[in-house]
Amino acid sequence: MRPSPAETVRTLVAGRLPGLIHLAHRPGPHHVRHVTDPDGRVLLLVPVASHLAAALQPDGGSAEVAVVLDVLDLPPAAGAPGLGRAWVSGWAGELHGDEARRAAVDFAAVEPTGDLLDVGTRFRLFRFEVAEVRWEQAGVVRRIDPGEYAEAEPDPVHPVEALLLADLADRDAAEMTDYLRQQLGLTEQTPDGPPRVVRIDRYGLVVALGRPAARRRIRLAFPCPLAGPDELDGLLPTLRRRAEARPPR
Repeated sequence: MRPSPAETVRTLVAGRLPGLIHLAHRPGPHHVRHVTDPDGRVLLLVPVASHLAAALQPDGGSAEVAVVLDVLDLPPAAGAPGLGRAWVSGWAGELHGDEARRAAVDFAAVEPTGDLLDVGTRFRLFRFEVAEVRWEQAGVVRRIDPGEYAEAEPDPVHPVEALLLADLADRDAAEMTDYLRQQLGLTEQTPDGPPRVVRIDRYGLVVALGRPAARRRIRLAFPCPLAGPDELDGLLPTLRRRAEARPPR
């Protein structure tokens, strides 16, 4: 298994990666602090004294402004493949009162910043339902059904992926290399160096083989999707046992 396109977009726009906001018929884009709530709606935390706050003020009696959130993946390590780019669009409106307080709680669940205490004074919260979803990877743009997007969940491993990769390369390097060679049917000595894990998601590992100019990538699936990054530690003893059980050559 691997993440679906809808899951990938939910992961990209969840709020862990930098985002840009494009507004219809207005200058931009603007850097923005954003997260998504449990229903996939986008929350924007905007300083009151900013060009973005001014741009988000509607014209002509409308209560909302057409916006597009643009997020590009940042691979966690050199040689790691990117997850692509996501665009989600909708109509953003400012939140007030109880709605703003509930949205601040949702925002804090992803990014617990103290600036949320100043919503209503120094900061404003805006929210939009996602009406259109696009995902670009390897130069191909796909449209994702907004209903599928809303039902998908962001990958719980993604926020700590870089730390997990560093941990595997350090603490478990020998065990992981032995396990990967066994799973991929490689000999102990390969001219291109050992295989290495370059990405981790809830469904498995992406392993890089070969020199940079002729690199191949192979996916190794977990027995079942991870509910969270802590479950990876439960898999590592299994990986070690499999590597240690390899018959002598």
